[in-house]
Amino acid sequence: MTTIFSQIIEGKIPSEKVFENDRILAIKDIHPVAPVHLLLIPKKPIKNIQSVSQEDYPLICEIIEVAQKLAIQFKVEEGYRLITNNGEEAGQTIFHLHFHLIGGRLLTELA
Repeated sequence: MTTIFSQIIEGKIPSEKVFENDRILAIKDIHPVAPVHLLLIPKKPIKNIQSVSQEDYPLICEIIEVAQKLAIQFKVEEGYRLITNNGEEAGQTIFHLHFHLIGGRLLTELA
C-alpha cells in the first residue's frame, strides 16, 4: 500500500516531525484545524481502524501513550481530541491508519 503517509515515513516527502520511533511517526498537520493538530501514524501499513488485528493492539496502545506525551509537550493535556476516521463515509481520505491529535482552542461538538 503506497500512500502519502508511507512516502513520509520513507523520507520521500518532507514533514515536520514531532516524534519518531521504530513503530510510530508523529508530524504536524499541513492543514491544521486548531493551534495544535498532529498526526500520529503507525509505520506499519494498516488501512484503517477496522483493519487493526489483535496482534496490532500493543501498537494502538503505544500510539495512545505517545498521544498523551505529546499532549503534555504541546500543553493541551487538559483538552484535546484523538480522532481517527474509518472509511470514506467517515471522511477518511488517506487509507493508512492515522490519528489526529487536535487541541489548543475550545473544540465544539462533532456532527
